[in-house]
Amino acid sequence: MVSEIGLSAQPPQTLKLSNPQTLKLSNPQTLEHVTIRSIHIEGNRRTKEETILRELDFGIDDTISVATLTARLQQNEYNILNTGLFTSAHIIFQDWVGETNEVGLAILLQESWYIFPFPIVELADRNFNVWWDTYDHSLRRLNWGVRFYHTNFTGRKDRLKAVVQQGFTKKYELIYTLPYFNRQRTLGLNLNFLHTREKEIGFNTVDNELLFSRNDDRQLLRRLRAGAGLLYRRRLDFFHQLNVSFHQNTLDESVPQELNPDFFLDGLKQRYLSATYNFVLDKRDIRPYPMEGFFFETSVSKPGILLRDGLDALNVSASFQQYFTLNERWSTGLMLKGKTGLRRHQQPYYNSTALGYEPDFIRGYEYYVIDGLDFGYQKSVLRYRLFDRKINWGPYMQLESFREMPVKFFLVLHNELGYVNNPFYHEGNSLANELLWGTSLGLDLVLYYDKVFNFEISRNHLNEYGFFLHWTVSF
Repeated sequence: MVSEIGLSAQPPQTLKLSNPQTLKLSNPQTLEHVTIRSIHIEGNRRTKEETILRELDFGIDDTISVATLTARLQQNEYNILNTGLFTSAHIIFQDWVGETNEVGLAILLQESWYIFPFPIVELADRNFNVWWDTYDHSLRRLNWGVRFYHTNFTGRKDRLKAVVQQGFTKKYELIYTLPYFNRQRTLGLNLNFLHTREKEIGFNTVDNELLFSRNDDRQLLRRLRAGAGLLYRRRLDFFHQLNVSFHQNTLDESVPQELNPDFFLDGLKQRYLSATYNFVLDKRDIRPYPMEGFFFETSVSKPGILLRDGLDALNVSASFQQYFTLNERWSTGLMLKGKTGLRRHQQPYYNSTALGYEPDFIRGYEYYVIDGLDFGYQKSVLRYRLFDRKINWGPYMQLESFREMPVKFFLVLHNELGYVNNPFYHEGNSLANELLWGTSLGLDLVLYYDKVFNFEISRNHLNEYGFFLHWTVSF
């Protein structure tokens, strides 16, 4: 909720508001702007004040037009919520100096929970029956370990992800992102490391489905990636990122000999440097589930920088999203995305993914993958809000951050079109080089602002129906 603005006659020089939701301003005929006199923040136990102030599009001594003040404060509440650090954010008026029309603001926050450890205990097989019957419920075929997320490691919105997984597939991953480190809070960094040893891999695409091969005694694929990135955010909604990473992927000799000779095209090892530049302009109101605004992103990726690298590709992609609120209950959105490979020679099968891999897919084709060098798709959505309430769990919820749970339900209709150009691996895969169409009717559940679950019944152009669940949970 944002504050309401009213107009009245001349007040005392300084006023402490008994009702901070209402601000009364003098000189209604001539008043055009108010000046921010102070900003007071409450509720940030871990998050540093500088991190919160970084998300505001105004500061102390800035002037704001009275005509846009309510909408401006509401958008800044959204800006704070978009950090993912808080479950609620309210900006209210705290005091006012009548002679100069200076106002004091208070930002009232409820911090989210930042630490998410998840144990890993999962089957390496497709399902329980395969593990129990085919492989005699061998404990050697279990993956176990822990995934650890910290979304506010030092109070600067810096994110840490660590994965230690043992068992059938071994995986070690570490990602750390620091949004800013300089005095101006414009430069940040990203560090990432990944190492896996996999006894099962998807080695080919036949009939638009991935074929898998597993070997209990041999590692079919080993992956190593180490990289660093520089982040630049001079303005609130503009994001630049430059990443450089080293990749080394190693195959077991049985893969090209028995499964797919084009998996790496040449040899048993890929070793290359990769550079990626990414630009984002994000004007959405609520980023996990937008109702208004637009989003634009473009990236250029160059796997294989050096002449001796084992991969030579150059990829360019761009996407655009636009969202509209039609009235109190109805809203709509449109998304366009495309990607092309500027190196037109054949790429290894392993590096030729297109649609069917998160986040790029067409509804109704969740069981399929469509590989290729280029792709494009269009998505449109119409939403009707069915339910919008806050549930207070009271003493049943021990974590104060989650005690009050906002819940929203939307009835949703999707319509989507896509196309993949696959000049090298299309044989036996009928969905490549063909117009794809999918539609779905579903129910969207939005919890705690940034946790979105989609329950959908979909249909594709092959007249196939299916029920699918998608989710986006921000960490």
